[in-house]
Amino acid sequence: MAQSAIRARELGDLLRSRRERLQPCDVGLPPGVRRRTRGLRREEVAQLAAISSTYYTVLEQGRDVRPSRQVLDALATALRLDGAERAHIHELIHGAPPAGTRVVESLPPAVLALLDRLDPCPTYVTGRCWDVLASNRAARALWTDWPARPTQDRNLLWWMFTDPEAREVMVDWPAEASALLGRFRAAAARHPGDSGFSELLERLHAACPEVRDWWPQHTVTPLGSGTKRLRHPVLGELELHHVVLQLAEDPEQKLVTFTATDQDQDRIAQLLG
Repeated sequence: MAQSAIRARELGDLLRSRRERLQPCDVGLPPGVRRRTRGLRREEVAQLAAISSTYYTVLEQGRDVRPSRQVLDALATALRLDGAERAHIHELIHGAPPAGTRVVESLPPAVLALLDRLDPCPTYVTGRCWDVLASNRAARALWTDWPARPTQDRNLLWWMFTDPEAREVMVDWPAEASALLGRFRAAAARHPGDSGFSELLERLHAACPEVRDWWPQHTVTPLGSGTKRLRHPVLGELELHHVVLQLAEDPEQKLVTFTATDQDQDRIAQLLG
């Protein structure tokens, strides 16, 4: 049997096993009635991944086809694969990525559920390049609506330095922006071959004079808890205390959660309600 056929069969086995371990409630689908299939149905996975049911069936059957990287990423998201599993299915079909290739990040379902439970405490999770991987309603209300932004712009640095809204939201914008750039520099040093850092830095240099001025200063800022002051058009100025938690599955992913005074926390809850 050809090597590609062996790998296609292994991909099919993995897709089936991950489909069978998920329940509709895990992915936001209604439970339905008379479910004879263990876990999700094939058509449900296809719907979540935005591909045809026929094509998904072909993949799960282990037929010798070569899905694109975009399809594999969509399936990885639909099936809630972790970072290692996502990289594995890419390697099965396309081989090991070349040095410097940007890694696609994902979050465990439990982390996504935690964000929702933390409302109305604003909370978001960033990846190694400060891409905003997930956020709850409170964070979207006080910062920006991350899911509504173009995919390539769902990044905390890009928002901070290029969106005029950020300079209104962050009361202490110069200090906050400089510290964020210093944290980005420290992370970039840990990933010298990761094109995600170099591509983002190139975009920032082209778009923002402050980045061009500050980057040569070689400021490095550690991760840490602290206080931020935000300005909201309805709530006014808020002082929020935050903690930063690194995820066990991937320490480069940071969960940042904020709390305000009891009175302001109630006002945030009313805003969401």
